[in-house]
Amino acid sequence: MSTPPNPQAAAPAQEMLVLDGVGVRFGGLKAVDALSFAVGQAQVVGLIGPNGAGKTTAFNLITGVYKPSEGRVRFAGRDITAWAPHRIARIGIFRTFQTIRLFQGQSVLSNVLAGMHLRTRQQWWQGLLATPAQRREERALRHEVHALLERLRLDHLAYEDVASLPYGVQRRVELARALIAKPRLLILDEPAAGLNDQESAELNRTILEVRDQGISVLLVEHDMNVVMNVTDHIVCINFGRKIAEGTPEQIRNHPDVIEAYLGKEDDDEEAA
Repeated sequence: MSTPPNPQAAAPAQEMLVLDGVGVRFGGLKAVDALSFAVGQAQVVGLIGPNGAGKTTAFNLITGVYKPSEGRVRFAGRDITAWAPHRIARIGIFRTFQTIRLFQGQSVLSNVLAGMHLRTRQQWWQGLLATPAQRREERALRHEVHALLERLRLDHLAYEDVASLPYGVQRRVELARALIAKPRLLILDEPAAGLNDQESAELNRTILEVRDQGISVLLVEHDMNVVMNVTDHIVCINFGRKIAEGTPEQIRNHPDVIEAYLGKEDDDEEAA
């Protein structure tokens, strides 16, 4: 299966996210080293590499969890290198995590509504008093959540406790919570982890639908079937450094990528 064509690929993609020589050290360890790449508007970019390559660290640099020791991070033309995570979220960068972080014991609807906290305009005291303005806003937000759940084929589960749902469905609920925040860039950290083949196929379809709505996606994923089927562009890193960049087909056959994942035979073994 090849990646369906990006309807916006005919024209050069506007650069939404740019990493320019970004690096970070933890003691004597350089976890990310002079990393540079870009994510265009309505583009799915895969960030791949072996375990410990620095992929999640790169995510944490983009979202403000870590501050770079060197280099710059720009988003939609703005330098966000030193910004705090909440400020970065406010301009439209949202992420999911390797491990599911849902509110157990709460419904699907409640979990997704929690993703709208940055978009609410009413003050806390208006919620306590249930003012007319607060009630109107809550009705509008709930209507929007139900519409999103319908698009993600989760509407029939709106009032189910997330703890009772299969793992793959919980992953989709987490994705819905990120999407309801109206991201301009969605960062997905191993979204296919623990999914079966059917659930992975559903994830592929959802990611492509997100891209086709004009949202940029940066994806870390170990499942190469997912990566090769949904990405427009791939960046491969190893030991914190970029070793290859290109289309899925170029990366699939790149000798440095193959060596990073499979290792290189010793000369003695080759001679034998």
